[in-house]
Amino acid sequence: MRRKLLRLLGWLAYAGLLMVIMGVSAYFSFNAFVRRGAIPAPDLVGLTLDQSRAQLEMVGLEPRHLDEEDRFDDEMPAGMVVQQVPRAGSLVKQGGFVSIILSRGLQLVEVPAVEGLEEQSALTQLVASGLQAGRRTHVYWEGAEAGVVVSQRPLAGERIDQSQPIDLMISIGDPSARFVMPDLVYRNIDDVRAFFERRGFKFGSVKYEPYEGVEEGVVLRHTPLAGHPLRKRDVITLVVATRVDSGAS
Repeated sequence: MRRKLLRLLGWLAYAGLLMVIMGVSAYFSFNAFVRRGAIPAPDLVGLTLDQSRAQLEMVGLEPRHLDEEDRFDDEMPAGMVVQQVPRAGSLVKQGGFVSIILSRGLQLVEVPAVEGLEEQSALTQLVASGLQAGRRTHVYWEGAEAGVVVSQRPLAGERIDQSQPIDLMISIGDPSARFVMPDLVYRNIDDVRAFFERRGFKFGSVKYEPYEGVEEGVVLRHTPLAGHPLRKRDVITLVVATRVDSGAS
């Protein structure tokens, strides 16, 4: 009985080994059949469509341009292969297809018109268009209110790369606009300074003098004088009362 059992186990082991050998043989036979006539796909990335077709035809492969999948690319110039399927080096049966996707080049954006807008509105408009502001220069501009964009580069309507910044020139007021200098005497310097600086005027020197009977910080004199013409480019100077030193002789 034991001898019969050993003989049965031996036959089962033999049969199992035979099946493994047949399986390995079938795998390699099938693999050789599949590979028969297959060639590695050439590298087409960076070539034009015509160059790619010529390369593929030389090795017996067919090009297939997937034009609906062409895409923008920051590095590959327009019209060049940016991707191929299958990749270079992959085995393809002779007469098989290699799909080609071309670059559309940089994605260009039309520059919006922001001249005449207030600075913050112009910045918002640029962001909404996928662009960003570059240098912002503040200048006096005849006929323009302070805070308004008076010039832009590149100009509105140009098509540019999204990474290119838009330089803006912003008005700080009309230099030819004339005002009448108000009387500032006996007014507090903090109130005077806040009033004029909010409106874009400039201050020059502020001198302090002790003055009996006048509260500290009150304007004693100023130039230009009250009633004189005043432009935003003019400099305002003040003489302001300070505390009298009670110990002075």
